[in-house]
Amino acid sequence: MAEHDLTARLAPHLDRHLVFPLLESLQERGLYPEEEILAAKLRLLGGTNMVDYAMAIHRSLHGTDEAPGDMVARRAEVVDRLVALQTGPAMPLYAFLRDPQLVQLLRPDKQYNVHMLQERFQIGPDQIEALYDDAKFQFECGSYSDAAAYLYQYRVLSTNSERSNFSSPLNQLQSRIWLMHWSLFIFFNHENGRNGIIDLFFQDRYLNAIQTNAHHLLRYLAIALVVNKRRRNMLKDLIKVIQQEQHSYKDPVTEFLECLYVNYDFDGAQQKLIECEQFKRLREEHIVQSILAEKLNMRYSEAELWIMNLVKSLKLDAKIDSVSGTLIMRVNRVDVHEEIIESLKNLNTRTYMLAQSIVEPAQAAQQAAQGD
Repeated sequence: MAEHDLTARLAPHLDRHLVFPLLESLQERGLYPEEEILAAKLRLLGGTNMVDYAMAIHRSLHGTDEAPGDMVARRAEVVDRLVALQTGPAMPLYAFLRDPQLVQLLRPDKQYNVHMLQERFQIGPDQIEALYDDAKFQFECGSYSDAAAYLYQYRVLSTNSERSNFSSPLNQLQSRIWLMHWSLFIFFNHENGRNGIIDLFFQDRYLNAIQTNAHHLLRYLAIALVVNKRRRNMLKDLIKVIQQEQHSYKDPVTEFLECLYVNYDFDGAQQKLIECEQFKRLREEHIVQSILAEKLNMRYSEAELWIMNLVKSLKLDAKIDSVSGTLIMRVNRVDVHEEIIESLKNLNTRTYMLAQSIVEPAQAAQQAAQGD
């Protein structure tokens, strides 16, 4: 099922360190040749400080015990930098942060903190910025806990607005897309993650971001809804979006829902479900077919009751003929003119939100200038 693999679509929106788990998964599943996966890992590691890991992969890929000269030289540079951190410009700041009594001197007011550190401890903005650089270095070494600790302290102390500039609409859009991609690692590894992904992705601004430049995330939203029995009342809203974006993106998961809830094509739904085999939880919790008793592996009476409940819960225009053993269902085709009008409504909403995100900061800046 490599043709449905989304790694190539996800990777541009992820930090390279988040791509490694995806490659590990592909390697375990054997979707691609081992040599291709190892070569991809090696390319990713080229932009990090995890040189020992890169050396190990190089040896495995090329079947040799020797590491290239450039990797050996790069490793020496990383080690020297690690040693330099112990005596670097941020050391006075580290000493301050390790003292609980001194840390209590800090206040929520960042400007006060900067002034206090400068006056009483000779710790200036350059040393605070060095904290950010050290955090980035630790992150590239794979020392994620240390990097997180450094970044936390940096956020408490820094007044550098350039590192948190999300004012432009394009930056806001890209930030939302990044957040949704990165959040997948949390949502699908948390007991309440299915609710979390639904709550986040169905917010208007995030749903607009999906429809603008991240259509492939519909797969994850669809799975989260299908396996979450309490939230299936939102399936109609999702299917509406899937229909709107079907020319931009489709996969077996979205096509399965479309066959089932739009076209009422149960044979087609079954075929798409087979294509979704790798999504084991989807197949285990939401196998739908009908005439169907044989395709559901249910007795006829059980299948009939199941279909009745489905028709009632989804308020479908359908009825069951018990005599002939058939399900009579009318497919409501969307009029092309209505579809165009609906698309224009969505376009108008997106345009309004975009205009607001531009006008409001400009008005705030103008008011601030007048106040000065």
